Amino acid sequence: MLTRLGRLAVRRSRAVLIGVLLTFLGLAAYGAGAQNDLDLARWSSPGTESVRAGDVLREEFGTGNPNLALLVTARDGDVDSARTRDAARALAQEVERLPLVTDVTSYWDSDSLALRATDGRRALVLVRLEGSATDAREQLGRLSPRLTRTTDELTVQVGGQEEISRQVGEQARTDFLRAELFALPAVLLLLVLVYRRTTAALLTIAVGLLSVLGTLAGLRAIAQFTEVSTFAANLALVLGLGLGVDYSLFVISRYREERAAGRPGPDAVVRATAVAGRTVVFSGVTVAVSLCALLVFPFFFLSSFAYAGVLVVVTAVVGAVVFLPAALARWGHRVERPAARTSSGFWHRTALAAMRRPLLAGAGVLTVLLLAASPLLGLRFGLPDERTLPEGTSSRTTSEIVHEEFPAEPTDIIQVVLTKSPTGTTTTATTAATRAYAAELSSIQGVFQVDAPSGTYRDGQRTGAPGQDRLTAPEGRVRLALVPTQEAMRGDVPALVERVRDLPAPDGVLVGGYPGETTDFRATLLDRLPLAAGLVLGATYLILFLMTGSVLLPLKATVLNLLSLAVMFGCLVWVFQDGNLSGVLGFTPTGSIEPSIPVLMFCVAYGLSMDYEVFLLSRIKEEHDRTGDTGRAVAEGIRRSAPLITAAAGILALSFLSYATGGVVFLKEMGIGTALTILVDATLIRVVLLPVTMRLAGRANWWAPKPLRRFRIKEAPEPEPDQVLRREYA
Repeated sequence: MLTRLGRLAVRRSRAVLIGVLLTFLGLAAYGAGAQNDLDLARWSSPGTESVRAGDVLREEFGTGNPNLALLVTARDGDVDSARTRDAARALAQEVERLPLVTDVTSYWDSDSLALRATDGRRALVLVRLEGSATDAREQLGRLSPRLTRTTDELTVQVGGQEEISRQVGEQARTDFLRAELFALPAVLLLLVLVYRRTTAALLTIAVGLLSVLGTLAGLRAIAQFTEVSTFAANLALVLGLGLGVDYSLFVISRYREERAAGRPGPDAVVRATAVAGRTVVFSGVTVAVSLCALLVFPFFFLSSFAYAGVLVVVTAVVGAVVFLPAALARWGHRVERPAARTSSGFWHRTALAAMRRPLLAGAGVLTVLLLAASPLLGLRFGLPDERTLPEGTSSRTTSEIVHEEFPAEPTDIIQVVLTKSPTGTTTTATTAATRAYAAELSSIQGVFQVDAPSGTYRDGQRTGAPGQDRLTAPEGRVRLALVPTQEAMRGDVPALVERVRDLPAPDGVLVGGYPGETTDFRATLLDRLPLAAGLVLGATYLILFLMTGSVLLPLKATVLNLLSLAVMFGCLVWVFQDGNLSGVLGFTPTGSIEPSIPVLMFCVAYGLSMDYEVFLLSRIKEEHDRTGDTGRAVAEGIRRSAPLITAAAGILALSFLSYATGGVVFLKEMGIGTALTILVDATLIRVVLLPVTMRLAGRANWWAPKPLRRFRIKEAPEPEPDQVLRREYA
């Protein structure tokens, strides 16, 4: 099929190029508006207890989690002065009239000590913004500058989870734009250095841009039917450019190789499309399958990356096996290298040296990699907070003041909704059991106070009088608001939530709020992780088996890939969890890692690592089929592929590393971790450990049970010279 596709691209090169150009313009026009149709996400897991609690709060109480906090500082130094109180109440009334605001709670109307700073200079107004994350943050983008103010009576600063998330999104967009503005010219320059031909570099960039625009257009189309995260567009930029470069490098290099061997131009294009194109297709399927594993998680934030990954692969493969052959048919003479390289090269010599002493070389590299991966043993998953943002960001500054000066964390309330009794009557605050339950909740370690309709409770005792009507629904259902301590919110939040859920309730409860939502999000993520990892490992094993026909080679590839990923996670722990190099990289360590980003990195990095495995193994397999000598096939495969893989890995790593300059910690983690994995995989793994393990396995590398051998997808046969094609090409 690829052979026929190559012939068609040569015979109809003009028509193909015109079609690609028109497609490019159409995708650019449609994909340009993709960002407006994509959505933002919150930390919630559909169907979990916290989400059900949120539904009850919204439907019966007309409220929900307070997601916006206004930090009010009294200019006269006393939040209880009449002057400050009047101005603060006027502020609260102004906020109540704003769009999407459904609930406002201020210190001056509740007298809650949790809303007042210890020194009495500051107090809080908590606000609930209703609507989707996209709607709320768009509205907040207009409201935040309006609410941030300084008057004669008070100073107002905006914070809270929604404002933090909004500013994370804004910072991420800025970081991505800056990174791409750096990465694109840098990649072009590196390609010129690698190819030594500007035309080849420009064609490669064209394939990458085609992939990016095609992915953006596809994401916009998918967004008409389901939610798609805005961050998927960011992945499209870096991955589309990266895979476009990878696939183009291999097709163009194979074309050059065929021409250097004396094959006429049209036959060289067809042969490159058939052989390198087969490898590109296998590689693309591997990357796509790895990212499709994200679909097992019930979060559209992660599912969106699966959509983006599949679209990137499809468009990059089409660009490499349709557009590129047609372009080579027209401009191949501008791509060819003046003279073929005859030296064996550094990587070839390294692989030969490793195979001469396989045990020594393998043990040495394995020791280095295991030491680099060892911090992984101390991995701790945690929840994100304002420290995700760079120092000085307004919402981070506001949150830090609340953390340092307030006795509790009232912006992260744990919502406890009491359910109906077995007799069908609604639980009320008048029952002794409900009052006793509120008192017991206030005694839990990590709970500062419990606000209930019957009063405020601290340390098992009622310290405030009744009168909080907002905690009782019109139908009589009751909710309790647990205010956690600062220490609890900086510690093990899921443990606090579980202590609340484990306490026996009079009629059963639903526990939610932001701490409950993030706890359920993490639990669902970690519960589905083994399934996702199993699908990735199993599917990629099957793909490599179909390509190589070997039982052992896919197994070794899996083990080596996991080793490079262990190095990546060891880096995440050592740098981002433990804080090493935090000063150089410009972030604040939290002592834990938010789990969704490593899951995403696992799927992306595993697919890209297997990408290079496919390229190298396909060339080794081709040489082995030709010579029957494993050692010679490995050496020759590395001689021809390793420099190319190293160049491709360097360019892709540069694309990811550009995100390390951003201000959002998540992007730094992804940029540095993925770049490190790519570089380790393309050097130590592929050029030392892979040849060493193949040298030790010998003929067993190619073994498979006889019934399974017929399932291997064979290489394209050597095409016969096509005289008609040559005349048309000429």
